[in-house]
Amino acid sequence: MIQGKERLISLPKTQPNHMNTKPVTLVHVTTVPLSLRFVAGQAAYMRMKGFESHAVSSPGAALTQFATEESVTVYPVSMARRITPLRDLVALFQLWSLFRRLHPHIVHAHTPKGGLLGMIAARLAGVPVRIYHMHGLPFITATGLTRRLLMATEMVSCRVASQVLCVSRSVQSLAVALQLSPPGKIHVLLHGSCNGIDAGSTFNPERLNTSERNETRCRYGIPPDATVIGFVGRLARAKGLIELSDAWRILRNEHPDLYLLLIGPEEPGDPPPPGLLEELREDPRVKFAGENWNTPPLYQAMDVLVLPTHREGFPIVLLEAAAMALPIVATRVTGCLDAVLDGVTGTLVSAYDPTALAVGLGRYAGDPALRLRHGAAARAWVLRDFSAKAMHDAIYHKYVSWLADEGVVPTSPNQTLSDQFSSHSVGRKDTEAVSHGGL
Repeated sequence: MIQGKERLISLPKTQPNHMNTKPVTLVHVTTVPLSLRFVAGQAAYMRMKGFESHAVSSPGAALTQFATEESVTVYPVSMARRITPLRDLVALFQLWSLFRRLHPHIVHAHTPKGGLLGMIAARLAGVPVRIYHMHGLPFITATGLTRRLLMATEMVSCRVASQVLCVSRSVQSLAVALQLSPPGKIHVLLHGSCNGIDAGSTFNPERLNTSERNETRCRYGIPPDATVIGFVGRLARAKGLIELSDAWRILRNEHPDLYLLLIGPEEPGDPPPPGLLEELREDPRVKFAGENWNTPPLYQAMDVLVLPTHREGFPIVLLEAAAMALPIVATRVTGCLDAVLDGVTGTLVSAYDPTALAVGLGRYAGDPALRLRHGAAARAWVLRDFSAKAMHDAIYHKYVSWLADEGVVPTSPNQTLSDQFSSHSVGRKDTEAVSHGGL
């Protein structure tokens, strides 16, 4: 495992079968370490409330970086996004062994594979509070056997979890309609999203120097007076790269001052058709920024953000752009329905429809006043409904409530969880779960 100071140490030895003398232990699980950004900032907040936080994900620089930035202990366990039965069994055993050693009170697992393996391992290890966080439904764009397998994994994760959190109401409604989870077990906190957004500091256009807009544009060869459409995300087929490319062919002829700025990595697992990216690279008015997650200066260089995706859970990119006072053109699919107020903070268009996409983008390209009006409304909406602090507080109160439901600790609104936990013995239900493990 790796601690916040990037120090390699051995796993703790198995502790006695009781938890009444140890801190409240929370473990986050994701398939790949980049997904740990879903919980950025939560570790410090939960530590203030009396938690000891850990994280598990596939090894990589992003995992070490998360340990350093969040001051948490992390454990590398290789997990593949695709279906790999033998590797999945190895990862499941490693997770189960880790949970048996750590004796966590809560395992909070994210992303489809991390959710499936994390929930099964937590159940086998007798973890009392097992939370599957549904960030989206990948089977929406799948077909045949792959679709059935992906639906089955979601159903198992939901069934094995003690509680299910969902990032948006549109995804929650679909999950309930498809009977992936009982209605009373799946919850959306506040107005949705996984972590809220820091619109007061990080994603605040007023905190950036006005010169940075032109400096960023100059870096990518974009004129100061150009109108810029920005895209932030994986350069993948499912993100709508085909439709964006087709819409761009229409728009570039209608608006000679229009530029397209693409930010994000290529996606080998879901690439656009051969030649599409190469054709875009040959266009002098299309700029590639690569994988650059220092996005506030990039948002500031844009005039409108586009996300022609085929499916989402609750796209963080749309909240970030809205916080930066950008109008948004996105598709009318799960997740985007919750992240854009159509006609107020942006425009929703049909998925797979490049003509509708071009029309939506063209409105903003030709109307600076509309851009300003919708951008201002977007920022005001995010400030009102998507505070990161409010989301962290909502998650904390759910943790306390669910720990109380499992008999781990009584709930008291006037004490931090550490104070409550240290002054009460652990309930019999929790002790039995840890002593025996298993299903």
